[in-house]
Amino acid sequence: MKIQHSVRYDAPVADVYAMLTDPAFREKATTAQVVTKLDVSVVAGSVTIDTVRPNTDVPAFAKAVAGESTHSVQAEQWTDGTTAAFSVKMPGKPGHISGTRRLISDGQATLDTFDGEAKVSIPLVGGKIEKLIADKLTSSWNIEHSVGTQWLEGDR
Repeated sequence: MKIQHSVRYDAPVADVYAMLTDPAFREKATTAQVVTKLDVSVVAGSVTIDTVRPNTDVPAFAKAVAGESTHSVQAEQWTDGTTAAFSVKMPGKPGHISGTRRLISDGQATLDTFDGEAKVSIPLVGGKIEKLIADKLTSSWNIEHSVGTQWLEGDR
């Protein structure tokens, strides 16, 4: 399933990139998303966010596959201050998300965009689970955007 999403920050690209590669920001933004385990690592443009999230809002058909919680590892490999290879893997689960995250200058603002794909290799229900994980990713980015907007305004 294709995923496209974008949010707009009222800040220059360099400021948004600095925020997205700041471990303190990534911890704050991820903590706002209800996690029971969190480990953030940022090394030279390589961002890794390892989480465990409860599956309290997952439909019954998906909970049979997902379990009571989901372990996921989000990775961003920034090749410069504007483009990153992006992935989310769920160890032990038959699904993943991959794509490209870009920061695009929009005057004095920045568009933070994602273009990628969710894949789940389960016959019959794979498409439904792809939609579910795509929706969860979009929701997570909207929360990250809300925290990011405050962060860029100085609320750290």
